Amino acid sequence: MSRTISLAVAGFSVLLALGLIFGGQTAGPGAARVPFAIVVFGVQLLYVLAWTMAIRPPAMLVIGAIGLLAAAAADIGALLPTVASLAPVGYAAAGGFVVAILTQLVRPADRTRVTESLGATAQIVVGVVAFATLIVLSRLQLGGTQTIVVALAGTGSALMIARLTDAVLPWPRLAPQVPRGAAGVVLGAMGGTLTSAILGVYVVGFTPVTAAVVGLVAASAAVLTDLATSYAEASRQMAGDPPTMWVARYMQGPLGGFALAAPLSYALGVLLFN
Repeated sequence: MSRTISLAVAGFSVLLALGLIFGGQTAGPGAARVPFAIVVFGVQLLYVLAWTMAIRPPAMLVIGAIGLLAAAAADIGALLPTVASLAPVGYAAAGGFVVAILTQLVRPADRTRVTESLGATAQIVVGVVAFATLIVLSRLQLGGTQTIVVALAGTGSALMIARLTDAVLPWPRLAPQVPRGAAGVVLGAMGGTLTSAILGVYVVGFTPVTAAVVGLVAASAAVLTDLATSYAEASRQMAGDPPTMWVARYMQGPLGGFALAAPLSYALGVLLFN
């Protein structure tokens, strides 16, 4: 992986974090939450495009469309209820997964690949719906938007530091086929934790210790997910599959990292403030 690409991915990670953080700060009661939902849906759209093109499931266009419908349903379910709840988000994920599988069962060309498609479908549908948990988190009366700031700042910093480290020192290599180094993973998780801890001094409701815990969980999950996508791409190439479109390949990791950090941020926010 060239230094230019590593720098570009680092910048993309920062932009994702800033977009979601500032979007969360605009969230207010009632219709004032709609702008944040639009920001979240934009990220979900990027996720569906990148992951669908990267893993290429059977009936790729159909699965991508179902992923977007599940994302929209999850966002609406996160916005409309009078009391904020994850239940509609979970229903959207389950419904999207079931519809995706049934769609492939009725297509003769894809019926023989249903088993293969189960994992890919789950990654796309569940991953894209996970972003909607940020909308639910922003609706919590105590600590919701503050948790978004602390957790996603740590996530974005971790991914940025990991990629910048790979641009300068991709060592020690974790596998010959994967152009990533252990130093980036470790420094990324540490840097994300430190970023959150510093914010804990200034963000209401947090202390440096509680913010560091949130940052550690979110940052570690994000950098490991980012690394896992690099391994998955290397495995596909070793299996003889055609290479993924380069834009999707490099967007997949950061988007996957934020997709996992989102529900973890919700769980930590609930644990700390409710």
